[in-house]
Amino acid sequence: MSEEKGLLSIFALGGLYEIGKNMYAIQYSDEILVIDCGNKFPDESLLGIDLIIPDLTYLVENKDKVKALIVTHGHEDHIGGIPYFLKELNVPVYATRFTLGLIELKLEEHKLLRETKLIEIHSNSELAFEHMSVSFFKVNHSIPDCLGAVFSTPEGNIVHTGDFKFDLTPANQEYSDIHKMAEIGTKGVLLLLSESTNAERPGATPSEKIVGEMVIEAFMKAERKVILSTFASNINRVQQVVEAAQKTNRKLALLGRSMVNVVDVAMERGYLNVPDGMIIDANQINELEPEKVAILCTGSQGEPLAALARLSTGNFRGVEILPEDTVILAAGPIPGNEKNISRIIDNLFALGAKVIYGSGKGLHVSGHGYQDDLKLMLTLMKPKYFIPIHGELRMLHLHRTLAESVGVERENTFIMKNGDVVDIENSVARMTRKIPAGDTYVDGIGVGDIGEIVLRDRKHLSEDGILVVVLTMSKTEKKLLSGPDTISRGFVYVRDSEKLLKEINELIEKTVNELLESNNTQWGAIKQSLKKSVGQYLFQRTKRKPMILPIIIEV
Repeated sequence: MSEEKGLLSIFALGGLYEIGKNMYAIQYSDEILVIDCGNKFPDESLLGIDLIIPDLTYLVENKDKVKALIVTHGHEDHIGGIPYFLKELNVPVYATRFTLGLIELKLEEHKLLRETKLIEIHSNSELAFEHMSVSFFKVNHSIPDCLGAVFSTPEGNIVHTGDFKFDLTPANQEYSDIHKMAEIGTKGVLLLLSESTNAERPGATPSEKIVGEMVIEAFMKAERKVILSTFASNINRVQQVVEAAQKTNRKLALLGRSMVNVVDVAMERGYLNVPDGMIIDANQINELEPEKVAILCTGSQGEPLAALARLSTGNFRGVEILPEDTVILAAGPIPGNEKNISRIIDNLFALGAKVIYGSGKGLHVSGHGYQDDLKLMLTLMKPKYFIPIHGELRMLHLHRTLAESVGVERENTFIMKNGDVVDIENSVARMTRKIPAGDTYVDGIGVGDIGEIVLRDRKHLSEDGILVVVLTMSKTEKKLLSGPDTISRGFVYVRDSEKLLKEINELIEKTVNELLESNNTQWGAIKQSLKKSVGQYLFQRTKRKPMILPIIIEV
């Protein structure tokens, strides 16, 4: 590792003022190391958008300097953007064994697996680059094989915690390496980046073991089928479901593509122990007595196409929820999903199911540290500078307050936005510049080709519909030959609005003829005049503003 002093920069590319699409980068001299590349899912305002990934502009512009992508763990908001990242920047990807298994599933789907260099790491790995080196420490979270990372630079050590909590009785016996964290802190931490998701919640995060006990109790009380929905990636919880099924002598069926894929990876790589013969196919469910069956499925966040939503509406082929079946939602709602989840719960009650849901039932604990966990991490690391990450604005501010309470000076904490840069020179940190950053929309196979104008048009269409006006005009004589023909989609129903459409056609004909008589024969000008006159008329008559699309056919 080169020892010359230079400028050390920390870039926020995603995961700030939001929960999702986490991505950060550290640059020293001509070397950039990227940490995570996640996605987030769109809300209802982003019509037709499938995924949101970070803006890669800065990294693509400096692609010769990007040396590696280092992945802290396998959740979608940390790995979901990797296929799109690798299409632009084919650099080695470093991740743990389980995380690599999940990344491989994505790369296979995008036909990138053969072209990508995937390198397995663990908590004792050390990576050496020209100016920086990277070591790791084990943290506990709601998915196996999670790491925090220490970036050793000529300016000092930068620590990125990844997502974490301190579970002193973890279900998988994978303990946080507190001793190693304390050792890192003793050696000196120049800057700490620590997640802020639960900065609003006092106390310490409850242990995952509580959930296991409650799952077994629910299985014991169930008189018929048990259907449990949780995050596919929460292998600790999946293991607890397996153990509950075993104790109650039930077979286990998996529903939902992501559940099947993740469980396959976990079993293949030794992270999940399932007794031989326990897992059955969905088509075998109805062959067994209901009290001998458990179903593990996706859809705990109310996703309309996931297994639980389809079961709740009776649209899952060959599998149905019947009266007195027990349905367990073993996951907390991600903010914004509450409405969809409530709808599914209502549907389940309508089917006569016994539904167990809500955080008070002990069937979900967070994988993110509460305030005491966050303060413990700060106390162990003792950073000079601090950047709260992975959270909405209020969470970042509350995390700064927690840092102050354990001795970090207020002016040494940086509340960053995506695109902000913290530069460190001679151990002094400043936040004075920005780089391009934001959201890149994925729509089908298109990446980044949908912008605000297209989304605005989609919103317009969804609210007031479209009126297409077709005119046939003479190219030589510059006169109206036939039409106008008006086509309404999402604006008014034609059969019920014949009088209105007739009035529109008369207005169009009058407007066109007036323009032609005044020698205004530019098709562009005619279209603009039609949009204006028809739009004003329709708003007066209907108080609606449909998109008006004039089409002129020349003959």
